[in-house]
Amino acid sequence: MLKKYCLYILRWQLSTPILYGVIWLLTGHINAIWITIIANFIGALIFFWVDKFIFRNRRSRNPLWEIKEGVSCHDCGVISKGYRIVEWQGYSRIDDKEPEYRCKDCSAKKLLQVEKLLQYGTKL
Repeated sequence: MLKKYCLYILRWQLSTPILYGVIWLLTGHINAIWITIIANFIGALIFFWVDKFIFRNRRSRNPLWEIKEGVSCHDCGVISKGYRIVEWQGYSRIDDKEPEYRCKDCSAKKLLQVEKLLQYGTKL
């Protein structure tokens, strides 16, 4: 997080030439570069958190499911439509070589178990 924060501040400083030009034109030209650098630094300190809130990953709240027809449920063995969570709150099984599909009932039970784990702060 600190690394992202520092990169974000550096990115803000890349806008310095444009901001400098505007300040230079609108002020008495004295110390315009320092005013610009300080203004950009303050902007970065504030807007990092605003941008983080605006552009947060909303997908993490809801799981990304994969649904497949005619699979055997991993838990009960019933052949039916199978469901599995592919991504959710730090959990990722995109490249899973042996995915575990569950029938509708078993996947609902599994989802409740996982939600309880997340409720107590356990990472998936």
